[in-house]
Amino acid sequence: MIVALIAACEIGFWVLLAAGLGARYLLRMPRLGLGLLLCEPLLEVVLLVATALDLRNGAEPNWTHGLAALYIGYTVGHGHRTVKWLDGHAAHRLGGAPKPAGPPRHGMARARHEGKVWLGTLVGAVVATVLLQLAIWYVDDPSRVTSLEGWRYAAWRAAGIHGLVALSYLVWPRKAPAGEPEARFEEPGVRR
Repeated sequence: MIVALIAACEIGFWVLLAAGLGARYLLRMPRLGLGLLLCEPLLEVVLLVATALDLRNGAEPNWTHGLAALYIGYTVGHGHRTVKWLDGHAAHRLGGAPKPAGPPRHGMARARHEGKVWLGTLVGAVVATVLLQLAIWYVDDPSRVTSLEGWRYAAWRAAGIHGLVALSYLVWPRKAPAGEPEARFEEPGVRR
């Protein structure tokens, strides 16, 4: 049941995103679009409540509960950035706005960008860890929570690997091609 709900939340995320951006730029109803976009966090609340109810009703804690925590963590850490990026592209394609700037490609500006994206992964790992720890305390049976503990390590492994990748941009920054100026750091999707 939890896996189906995770899939439904993911599908719902993209449906609400498309509906919100469509209302905003195609129908020229920015308030409706904003309202639809603001409904997206409700999907995570539904998933969180369903997972807690599943555990409360005596379900054996397993990988589906851990995956739900990681999904919610990822959405908290990266959901806003994803929506903002897609909103910039929808504004360009559908609303006549200028093309959004992509991420910097070279130098320290790229390293700062990658560090900022990694912070989203770090936030996701923290949120997932907190949710998993709450589930472990809720179940309150050390013999039944080993799979949940494993998901905590998975969250931090992912954050660590992503951190190493982000750090590589700082340690070995890409050089701009000859004649091209060093890029400034700009938030992707935002033109100044």
